[in-house]
Amino acid sequence: MLKRSLVVMLLIATSLEVRAGEVVRLDRFVCASAQIPAPWQVVQLDKKIAPTRYQLKFWDGVLAIEANAERSMALLARPVEIDLNRTPVLCWRWRVDASLVKADMASKAGDDYAARVYLSFALPPEEMGFVLRSQLKLARAIWGDAVPDAAINYVWDNRYPVGTRKPNAYTERTRMIVAESGNDNAGRWVVARHDVQQDVITEFGSPLARMIQISVASDTDNTGETARAGFADFHFVEKNMRCFAE
Repeated sequence: MLKRSLVVMLLIATSLEVRAGEVVRLDRFVCASAQIPAPWQVVQLDKKIAPTRYQLKFWDGVLAIEANAERSMALLARPVEIDLNRTPVLCWRWRVDASLVKADMASKAGDDYAARVYLSFALPPEEMGFVLRSQLKLARAIWGDAVPDAAINYVWDNRYPVGTRKPNAYTERTRMIVAESGNDNAGRWVVARHDVQQDVITEFGSPLARMIQISVASDTDNTGETARAGFADFHFVEKNMRCFAE
């Protein structure tokens, strides 16, 4: 009887330990629909470029955002308020039918990706000098208020190896991190895990950066290609926790 009680107590303690870790989920979709519910919304950065199409879809048993791009670009974005000190690690699942052929993140003409996860940040005023504030003011005059103080893109690239980091071809305020590359994992769901807090410190030297938005995109306006991608299960976890989808 004592042994059985100890086993029950151990199971309860283990269960409590597992639940003690904090998980912040971003996409609690309940059914497939052509209309993706708020707070997600399409953000078309350039009205002259056709927008990528987004819908919800059950895809190999996963309720996911499906992105279809045909010479197109638009973000599917939602605001977020995340305490990166508590839950710094972003997890998600994604897939592509295939990586792009002509893309090259080192050039403006090649700045396309079969799939990207775009994180926007606000920086504290004390970290931005006069020159940076002036640059951002000019950029927002051209592109609108969607231009963030800083941004990180986790991309499914076609040629650079996983782990490659480069400034965006258009602006150094956006940094590109290759999270998947090529076609070895194309056609299936892949779990991604990235320490956002560490990445924003590495790229911008800002331990006080505040994440304000997450976006997904399939982006083919520069290369004129077509692409299809899926995104699902976005959530933040503590540094030493496993991703929900692992």
